[in-house]
Amino acid sequence: MESEITTAINYEAEFNNRARVPEHAAIMNSWMAASVKWRKDVPEARLDIPYGDTPRQSLDIFKPRKEKPGPIALFIHGGYWQALGRESFSHMAKGANKHGVTVAVASYDLCPKVSVSEIIGQMRTCCAFLWKTYKRKIVVAGHSAGGHLTAAMLATPWQDIDPELPPLLVSGGLSISGIFDLRALVGTSLNENLQLNVDTAQAVSPIFWPAPVGLKMIAAVGGEESNEFKRQNKNITQVWHEDGTAVIPLTLPGENHFTVIEGLSEPDHLLTHTLVGLASAAG
Repeated sequence: MESEITTAINYEAEFNNRARVPEHAAIMNSWMAASVKWRKDVPEARLDIPYGDTPRQSLDIFKPRKEKPGPIALFIHGGYWQALGRESFSHMAKGANKHGVTVAVASYDLCPKVSVSEIIGQMRTCCAFLWKTYKRKIVVAGHSAGGHLTAAMLATPWQDIDPELPPLLVSGGLSISGIFDLRALVGTSLNENLQLNVDTAQAVSPIFWPAPVGLKMIAAVGGEESNEFKRQNKNITQVWHEDGTAVIPLTLPGENHFTVIEGLSEPDHLLTHTLVGLASAAG
C-alpha cells in the first residue's frame, strides 16, 4: 500500500469534485427531482423512520411490490460527511427495488456538529436498528463519504458492539468512489469542518482496520474521477485482498464523481446487478 501521504499531490484539487465537474449543480438538482418522484411512485415506502436520537438519524424504507427474501440493502449518501441527506437519494433504491430487493436510505448528522467517528457510530446504530427491526442481514452501498462508511460497516466487529447482533450482520458491500485513508484530507479546506489530525484521520480510515475476512466488497470508481479517488480505490483493493477480503475493483468508464452512482436507479445497470448479486449471495 502507498501508506505515506505525500505533499507532491495537490489534495485540494484532487478532492474538489465540484471544480472538476462544472455541471455538478444540474446533476444534483436532477437527483432531488428523481428522488421526489420515486418517493411518490412507491406506495409501500415508509418514510422518516427514526433509528437514533436526533432528527437526521432517520431512514426511509422502499419495499418492492414483489419482495424477495434476503438482506436489506442500505444506501449511504456522500457529501464529505458534511453535506446532503437521504432526501436527495430515494431513487438509489429504484434499480434494486425492480429486482425485489428492499432498500433503506439513511441520513446521519453532519460535521462539524459531530465527528467522523460519531458518524461511523450512527451508521452502526442504523444497521443494528435494521437488524433488530426486521431480523434480516444487510448489504451496504454508499457513495464517496458513504463509500467510506460502507467499508466501515463491513469491517465492524458487530458482536463487540452488541453480543446480540450476528457477527456477519453486514454481509457484503458496494463502495462507490470511497475514501478509505482520510489522512489525505487533513491539509485540505474540507478539514475545516471535519477537524481531523493525522492520528484521528488514521483512526477512522478503514484501510488501517482489520480486514473483514471472508466477506466481499466491490470497490467502484468512475473512469473520469481524479487520480486520488482511483488511488484510494486501488489501495483498499490491494490491502484488504491481501488480508483475506474479496475486494473486486470496478471502473465505470466515462463516469465522473457525480454521474457514477446513477446506475443504481436503473434496473439493468451493472451497479444494480452488482448490488442485487451481493444481496442474493448473502440471502
